Amino acid sequence: MSSGPFPFKVFAGSKGVTIAQRICRHLGCELGKVNIQHFSDGEYAVAFEETVRGHSVYLVQSTCPSADNLMELLLMIDAARRASAYKVIAVIPYFGWARQDRKDQPRVSIGAKLVANMLQTAGCDRVITIDLHADQIQGFFDIPVDHLYGAETLATYVEGLKLKDLIIASPDIGGSKRAASFVKRIGMDIHQEVPMVICYKNRKKANKVSEMRVLGSVKDKDVVIIDDIADTAGTLCKAAKVMKKKGAKSVRAIVSHGLMSGNACQKIMDSDLEELVFTDSLPFDTKRCEKVKTVSVAKAFADTIMAIQEHRSISEINKR
Repeated sequence: MSSGPFPFKVFAGSKGVTIAQRICRHLGCELGKVNIQHFSDGEYAVAFEETVRGHSVYLVQSTCPSADNLMELLLMIDAARRASAYKVIAVIPYFGWARQDRKDQPRVSIGAKLVANMLQTAGCDRVITIDLHADQIQGFFDIPVDHLYGAETLATYVEGLKLKDLIIASPDIGGSKRAASFVKRIGMDIHQEVPMVICYKNRKKANKVSEMRVLGSVKDKDVVIIDDIADTAGTLCKAAKVMKKKGAKSVRAIVSHGLMSGNACQKIMDSDLEELVFTDSLPFDTKRCEKVKTVSVAKAFADTIMAIQEHRSISEINKR
């Protein structure tokens, strides 16, 4: 596929095939062929099966754990660079290790910064990602980072529900800014003020909420919880339970990235949540959980790729 004198190709790693195919449909191009060969000792090798010389190469891969997914992306970047690609752009729908974005206790690593360094050292010229856990991660890079927002796609879904007594909730203090942005977007689209509440939670250890309280009234309201990641789903399920006890009419969760690790699916099924909706930044088979629905952000990535190719402003198509 080319745009004027600037040819480009799109390839995908193991965790990026599904969304990459959708991106290519929006772009009107074929997904490039890449061979990822696995060896018996766990090592693997990457080889492009078509020329990339002189092309801008877009590599679609989420870097979620396990580390194999990150290593795949690094090898693809290196292979494209050694094959004389003009530019190598990493398209990372889910940026893994993003929750390690600061030194919040003694003698810990800053994983997000380490991943940024590795991508640049491998030869990456640019990064496109969506809904980072923390906006400041963009500053970990010395190359351009196009940080997209899934709010428009997710807000469109919420608007389609036509909830009469809608109220937006943040599952913790740290997510209040994200929820507030969502409130603003929804309010502008439906032309009315949307109220918001915040959950206050304490953790004794990672992925384990010991206490949760709701700051604000949710009585007789249709609550929509806004978060960036559904990992073990413990926070979302506990928030739903607390809000139902406080008199909420219904509770559902809208999340950017569905990791759904461990027994998260069973937790969701057993919870007070009406449904859990997240983007297709990571592959997920909705048959695993009847309450889960996914919406696609492939068009946002495709529009960004075309804007880069045509040297147009990305901010015009990327509104928070």
